[in-house]
Amino acid sequence: MSDTFKAILVSRDAEKKQSVEIVDLTEADLMDGDVTVAVEATTVNYKDGLAITGKAPVVRRWPLVPGIDFAGTVISSSHADWRKGDKVILNGWGVGETHYGAYAGRARVKGDWLVPLPDGMSPHDAMAVGTAGYTAMLAVMALERHGIAPDRGPVVVTGAAGGVGSVAISILSTLGYHVVASTGRNAESPYLIDLGAAR
Repeated sequence: MSDTFKAILVSRDAEKKQSVEIVDLTEADLMDGDVTVAVEATTVNYKDGLAITGKAPVVRRWPLVPGIDFAGTVISSSHADWRKGDKVILNGWGVGETHYGAYAGRARVKGDWLVPLPDGMSPHDAMAVGTAGYTAMLAVMALERHGIAPDRGPVVVTGAAGGVGSVAISILSTLGYHVVASTGRNAESPYLIDLGAAR
């Protein structure tokens, strides 16, 4: 492996003006953690867009590599659960906000933040689901834990045209729910109906 890798780095100057550039980093530049991962796939979440554009205070440590989720292969580990060659996924944990994130060739994180990549799923497949899909499924599971079922009536999905909302519509409609999509972007109606929204 090369000693350097590319990364997107978000920085601030003394006047708090934000800049974004592609830089070369080494493993010595990475933050503390007990597992180093070769990042193979990531996503662009709403939060990542805000971090890169500076339109909202997502970044809370400067400079920072954004990117809130990734899938990849363990390069090195001192964590008991992970070995070199393991395929892993990370979602959340402040990565891309306070800890260097996924928009780099490598990431060093705490092993407790990782989960195994499911057998038969590629890193790209995992990131097609990503944080948005993970969040949507957690919401569906919470509904079911609270006794909500398709025969209980319609389910409203707010923010329906966003990442989480879009995946939630698809999951809920596949499970037989009557989904009502709520969005401020009426032009997205055909897309939402195609995903499975009843209206």
